[in-house]
Parts: sequence; C-alpha cells; structure tokens
Amino acid sequence: LNCHTGLSFNYGMLPVKSLFEEAKRYGIRKLALTEINNTSSYLEMLRICDENKTRKDGLTKFGKLPYDLDIAVGIEFRSGEGELLYIGLAKNNEGFEKLNRFLSYHNRTKKKFPERFRSVGTQTEVKEKLPERAPESEHVFIIYPFKKIFPEQLLPHEYIGVKCHELHSFASDPSRKNYTHKFVALHPVTFLPPEKIKDLKIKKEKVVYRDHNAHRLLRCIANNILLSKLPEHLQANRDEFMLSEYELQKKFEDYPELFVNAKKILDQCSIECKIGEDKNKKSYFNSLEEDLKFLRSKTIEGYKKIYETQDIDKKIWNERIEKELAIILKKKFTSYYLITYDLILFAKSKGYDFVGRGSGANSTVAYCLGITNVDPIELELYFERFLNEERVSPPDFDIDFSWDNRDAIYEYLFQKYGNDHVCLLGTHVTYQGKSIIRELGKVFGLPKEEIDALVEGRHEKKVRDHIAQKVIGYANYIVSKELLAHISIHAGGVLITEKPIYAYTATEFPPKSLPVSQFEMHAAEDFGIYKFDILSQRGLGHIKETVAHVKRNKGIDIDVYQFKKFKEDEKIKELMRNSKAMGCFYVESPAMRMLLEKLKCDDYLTLVAASSIIRPGVASSGMMKAYIERFHTVRNGGTYHSIHPKMDEIMRDTFGVMVYQEDVIKVAHHFA
Repeated sequence: LNCHTGLSFNYGMLPVKSLFEEAKRYGIRKLALTEINNTSSYLEMLRICDENKTRKDGLTKFGKLPYDLDIAVGIEFRSGEGELLYIGLAKNNEGFEKLNRFLSYHNRTKKKFPERFRSVGTQTEVKEKLPERAPESEHVFIIYPFKKIFPEQLLPHEYIGVKCHELHSFASDPSRKNYTHKFVALHPVTFLPPEKIKDLKIKKEKVVYRDHNAHRLLRCIANNILLSKLPEHLQANRDEFMLSEYELQKKFEDYPELFVNAKKILDQCSIECKIGEDKNKKSYFNSLEEDLKFLRSKTIEGYKKIYETQDIDKKIWNERIEKELAIILKKKFTSYYLITYDLILFAKSKGYDFVGRGSGANSTVAYCLGITNVDPIELELYFERFLNEERVSPPDFDIDFSWDNRDAIYEYLFQKYGNDHVCLLGTHVTYQGKSIIRELGKVFGLPKEEIDALVEGRHEKKVRDHIAQKVIGYANYIVSKELLAHISIHAGGVLITEKPIYAYTATEFPPKSLPVSQFEMHAAEDFGIYKFDILSQRGLGHIKETVAHVKRNKGIDIDVYQFKKFKEDEKIKELMRNSKAMGCFYVESPAMRMLLEKLKCDDYLTLVAASSIIRPGVASSGMMKAYIERFHTVRNGGTYHSIHPKMDEIMRDTFGVMVYQEDVIKVAHHFA
C-alpha cells in the first residue's frame, strides 16, 4: 500500500525501474505508488508497465516476456519536519485530482512569519502546515499511522495502518477488537533488500543494509543535521523492502484481518491514463474545424504579403502549405499553432522583441503567421523535421523573449487560459559527484578543508581514513543510482492542458510564485502533454537598450528587423571576416570568431553553416574539417573528391558535407 521511489526526494532509494523489477522478482501484481508530498513518479511507472504488459501475441511490444503490473496512485503526506501525517490513496481519477489539488493548495498557501520570531536572513514566509486531519472525499482512502488517531474518530473512508514492527504494540491495544475492520497491514517499500557480503576477516557472511545506510545519509542532508543527530522518526525502518505476498501474509499471520483489509483497499484503487494520448488544450476556439478555418485564413494573409510578388507563389501554396495544413490537422496541432500565434500578437501589441527558432522555423505556415522569421522556402527546409505523421515525440516552437519581458508573457498565458489549466514545466535535479561529496562531508562532521580536499581529489587512488572512504563510497553509490535532489524549473517550458492540470500532477510553488509541474519534460512528452518553449535571452534586451541609447543620444530610430539590408552591409561583413563579432550573441566566443576568420565568412549562409559545424557532433566527427577544406578549395576555383553526385546536388551550400539535421533528412529522403 505504500511504495516509494527515488522521487520521494532524499528518502526513497529505488529508481522507478528498480521498483518495477522488485515487484516482478517477488511476484507482486498490484501496488500503490505513494511518494512523499508529490506524485511525479507515476507517469514513468505507467510507461514501464505499458512496455511490459502482455500483447495479443503473448509478448511485450518489444518482443520480450511480459509482466503485468497494475498500480494505484496516492500521496504520503508529511510535515515540513518529516513527520508522517497520513497516506492518501486515490480510488479513481477523481480522487487523484482531489489529492493533487489539496497538496497544491498547501504548497502555494504561504504564512507570514511573525516579526518577533524572525532572525536576520530568514524567509518572511513559510508554507502553511498540512492539517492534522486529511480532507474528506468519497474518492479517496486515508490511512493514518498507528497511535496517531483513535479508531472511534475515523470516518468511513479512513483507516489506521499497522507496520510489522508495531504488531507487538497492536496486540495490547484495547480498541483492536471492536474496530478490527479499521486496521490495515502497512508495509512500506523504500529500499532494496540487504546484501550478504563475505567478511574476509571473520570468514563469514555479514548482512549489509547499504540502501538503508544511504537513506539515513540523505535524511541528514534533507534536515541539515549530523548523522549522529538523526532521530528515529525522521528515517525509515530498515525492513522496508519488497516482500512476496506469501511473506507479507506470514508477517501478519497472527492478525490475518489486517492483511485482508489492506488487500480490499488496494483492489478498490485504480488510475486510468493512456500513454501518448493528446492531453493538451484541444481547440483554440470551439472546434477543430473552426480552428483550421481561422488558421487557413491567417496563413493566406501572411502568404500574400510574403510570396504574392514571387513567380513561385502558386507552387508554394499547392505543394507546401496545403501539405503542411493537412498534417497539422491530422496530428491535431491547430490549437498549438493558434495559441502560439495569439501569443505573438500579444507580444507585438506590447512592443516586445522576440525570435522564433528551432525546428518550428521549418514550417512555412509558421513563417506566414509571423511566428518565425526564417524563410523555409528560401533555405529549402523540410517541414517534416518539425512535424510528420510518423513523429512520436511532440515538436515545439522555441520563442525567445527579452529577459525583462518573459514574466509578462507568462502572466498573459495564465490569465488567458486559467490557473487551473496552465503551469510551468518542472525538471528533476540529480545528485552529482562534487555536490554529494560536499553534503556527505557535512553529515559526517568533516571540516571545510578536508571536504575541499576530498572534492578535488575524488578521482585519485590513495589511502584514506575510514570516514573519507565512507564519504567517497556512498557518494559514488548515490550518484550511480541517479537519485534526485529536488524539483527545479525547466528553462522555458509551459504546459496548457484541456482538463485541469491537477488531473495529472500536483504543483510546486517555488520563489518565482508560479505553479510548476512535479513531473519533468520526458514524462510529459511520453504522457502526451506538449510544452510551449517560452525562453529568455539577454541579447534581445541588450539590442533593445542599444536602440534606445542611439535614439536618445543621436536622435536616430533604428529598425533592427532589416534582415535583407544587414545581409548586404559591408561593415558587418568586415567584422565577421576579421574575427571581430564581439558582443554578438551566439557568434562571439573565441572558437566561433576564429572559425569565422578561417572561413573569411562574409555571407549569411556561411555564417549559418559556421554556427552548426562548431557544434560537438559535427566538429568531432571530422565533418567540420572536411567542410573548411572544401570551402577553400571551391573558393579558389578547385574541386574536391565527391562521394556521390547526388550528395553535391542536395547539399550544394555545404559542399556535400552533412552539416545540419536537415542534411541528414535530405540524404535519407533522396537516397531512399
């Protein structure tokens, strides 16, 4: 009834996959996933269960032997100090949403610290404490710890959990006879079982509770205390590992009704969530048809402004845009386009500078709408790189705003679509080598000088004292398990869902004061929730400030959107050729300026190619070297050895070298 993973931050020791494997090893067919004050692991567990379930041919979708595991979802509610208050188990999706709303309300409700209790440097606000009694709901079971509440105080949906080590105390409890139906067997799962290791000194096997030891260290980190000061109530018992149903029944054989009651509760709990099913805002207006009609009309407007004077305009519409609109409709991506388009209109109305980039620039529809300013026709960009019928992971528009405008963009989205349907995307931060060594050094009470020496010499093979050995050993163990330290905020992801966001996640409220999902990007994508990338770039702010300074000091208005004029500007070409692109975002690094000088770069296409060949994948594969050699050979009137004439035809701008992702698609497409 009470299983944890590493997503019970600084508490659980099992990666989600490991919990599944443990259930499989012990023959468990159903379990309740109850993370501490969060619900972020259930999506990953649902994905793993889906990958391992039995298909029609008797195997998994990857052709392996199946194992069918069913899960229920809940939340283990603990106070800020770590005391267990109660466990909430969702009977169904309605109950899950209730639990998420309750936890989110607690996370965002702040309480002012009285002035007389506040020391210098402390926060002025703290989270409101969770109530001692859980909220009432017909869709939720509540389990209180033993001795936390009297059985006669319980409501119909409430129970008391009894753990294995509490059975002796339970035997002498006078209320157990009259309220047998209100007690349940509660065996938490937090660790892997202890390991049996051969001790060479005594030539016998000894039992090592490595997971439990690491758990205790993480509990000290979470509470900022020494290991010697860790109280019992802030840590789990070391018997909290998976047992088979038979073994668990055996533990409670003197009180079989507790086991039966627990099984009854678990049998009544379930969660329904289809992996990959679209859970985003379905339509911008009232229907997909209305959305497509509006999208088409706005695309026509932009298309006429951009392509009307060109001879190829009809070909562009018939062969390119109609194809894009058909795929956008088929993939139900119309609302995604229109929400982004509406956001761009808002930014323009406020005079906010922005840049649309990423694979979204491959869409002619996006170019016609003004979401991006890169012409995919001119640069022969494939729409399929952004969106195609076979694509599994959802694409996204990357929209950069100035650092001082992004909060206003966030505010607009929350006001437009409602706080219940919008949140920022979370991300999970894992422990890394240096940080975990520092934290463990503090837990063992080492002075700063020794901790610094351990951090700097962590890879050295030398004789260490037993404390230093433990710090390095457990640091490596925690890092190897990819255990998580805390939830953070994704660089720019925003989620907008059709159902309330609480149908899928509880939300955190970090100092930024906007709700943040407890699950991260990969889980959201697998689950079927697409993100809008609303990014912040200081370069845009600098350009805006420069324009203001020039106007103030020189009385000259500068239009920074004169792209065609800038491409022909001789002064700009001279700066690039002579390695003087200082202060210019993306091309100002020493390596980039050196490359521009090597290429004597003085045109836009070479600048774009240079910004791509300097990336690690292209540079380390030898393609960067090949590109530079071929570039100078062609410029000097020579020829190079061609792999195949088709390569030179489809990649004439890059001399037959695959520099862009676009090139890989072109080669695959044309050779196929």
